Amino acid sequence: MLLGRIKREALKLTKGLRLVDFGFALPYTWVLVQGPEGRALGVAMTLPEEVQRYRNSVTEPSLEAFIERADSINSIERTLALAAINAVSQYHIDLADAEWVDVLDLIPENAGKVALIGNMPPLVRELRARGYEIYVFERNARLWDKDTFSDALEYHLLPEMDAVIASATCLVNGTIDMLLERSKRAKLFVLTGPTGQLLPEFLKGTGVTHLAAMKVTDLEKALLGLKLGSFKGFEEGNKKYVVEVP
Repeated sequence: MLLGRIKREALKLTKGLRLVDFGFALPYTWVLVQGPEGRALGVAMTLPEEVQRYRNSVTEPSLEAFIERADSINSIERTLALAAINAVSQYHIDLADAEWVDVLDLIPENAGKVALIGNMPPLVRELRARGYEIYVFERNARLWDKDTFSDALEYHLLPEMDAVIASATCLVNGTIDMLLERSKRAKLFVLTGPTGQLLPEFLKGTGVTHLAAMKVTDLEKALLGLKLGSFKGFEEGNKKYVVEVP
């Protein structure tokens, strides 16, 4: 399981870092860490539809305790773990070679069949306006529209895709392994969204080609947005970036 591998790599990088604060919240779960070089904020999209019971086996919160549960079957534990891993990643990440662009800029004009894992309306509209042949898959039935496929069809249709743009929430719901296995034809596989704040080294050799995420540029503004449950408030304290997976 890829989450198990990511967990092991992240645990190697926690030395010198301490957990400052955290919250399991909407729309994002968040973890704030501090080390000798300053503070870093990591987030993961909260998926309430994935929660079975509001329970958590963590009794003494710590960075390591959260990360250890990255491959838990408890979605609350898994979400906190990913936020913690992202906080560690954002503390250590070097964005000197990053491109400060949108995920749209990665998709070539002759991309062929493009799969979107997760119905992301602004991205869908722009891709359709540019004439791409796109297939939108969505797990949450409340986000379906007449042009959206159930995620049940991913297994059958992904082998036909030339490019895959996947919401990084596929890490939260545990479908990332299947998506990569079925997308081997795709020359481009991007994990996008704030949940994709991982260190690119964690994904080396997996089939993921790029991460399109967000770097916090105004910590206080981003943190206030998270505490207030505001998409816009959080995102105003961030800047989009794209990095290639080695």
